[in-house]
Amino acid sequence: MIELSHLQVLSGEWLSGGGAEADVVVSSRARLARNVAGFPFLTRASEEKRAAVEELVRASIKDSSLRTRVNYHDLAAMEHVERQFLVERHLISRDHAFAQGPRGVAFAPDERISIMVNEEDHLRIQSLRAGLELREAFELANEIDDALEERIDYAYSSQFGYLTACPTNLGTGMRVSVMLHLPALVITREIEKVFQAVNKINLAVRGLYGEGTQASGDFYQISNQVTLGKTEVEIVDNLVSVIPQIVKYERKVRQTLLQAKRVVLEDKIWRALGVLRFARTITSEETLELLSLVRLGVHLTVIEGISTSTINELLVLSQPAHLQKVESAKLSSHERDVVRARYIRERLSKDMGPVG
Repeated sequence: MIELSHLQVLSGEWLSGGGAEADVVVSSRARLARNVAGFPFLTRASEEKRAAVEELVRASIKDSSLRTRVNYHDLAAMEHVERQFLVERHLISRDHAFAQGPRGVAFAPDERISIMVNEEDHLRIQSLRAGLELREAFELANEIDDALEERIDYAYSSQFGYLTACPTNLGTGMRVSVMLHLPALVITREIEKVFQAVNKINLAVRGLYGEGTQASGDFYQISNQVTLGKTEVEIVDNLVSVIPQIVKYERKVRQTLLQAKRVVLEDKIWRALGVLRFARTITSEETLELLSLVRLGVHLTVIEGISTSTINELLVLSQPAHLQKVESAKLSSHERDVVRARYIRERLSKDMGPVG
């Protein structure tokens, strides 16, 4: 079993900075909601039924072809900081982390696969990939789904498709999303046009950690809202057709900013890098804002010597639970700010060399 401590020194494939359109698209995700036939939805399930579902799914994972690909973890037995660690890593949702009762998660060491057990639905199957790789993410999620369906009888209706706790997930039970880095559109306030356009075509815009979160550091998740009446392929194709247009728009505005306000833009970028390289205390919110500007500078070749993977990893590794795992101690808010600043300085020095 891979221990959480190992994730402190490993990076998921989705943080690699690879994949198509990686200057704008950080990652792609496909998620399938499934429930076990014969059991009530979790909102109506007793503790005994929840435990039975968790036991059945855990056994099915261990008895399937997935047993050598993923490791299962009992969330109910985990400490708060460990569950928050998995949220920061995008391996479980916030709701899953802080729910009650029997629940678990199975994930692959490279973090491409995550199977949440007893989240909102009995099963949430997730595939996460670097860059614009939606089709590849869907294919992997579908493969995992097929492997589990060999051992689990899913709740399914010939009229409504896969039955889910929330009616908005009926049908395919599938949500696909991409995480986009859109600093130029935010700086120029053109981002509102993007929001309006995607809402008109039934796409949702959410923050860094998905549903119920606000955008941080100019990072946004765009996903489908309609799951009923469309096939999985149609849902994927729709998003695949839209995202390149947003990518093109962001790139165009980046170049316009560089040409029209080069000195102002470069000053923002270099100041951001300076704070990250020299600060002795820094908050999580400020870190995201500054890393966003540095990431922009890297892809505009204003800054050299820093890899995209380093910036992507720092977005996650500088979060509160990760810092506490690194220090093996519970830290106050101020202590986290101090540790975060030191960690960022040391990490950037590995790429750029020591200051001075």
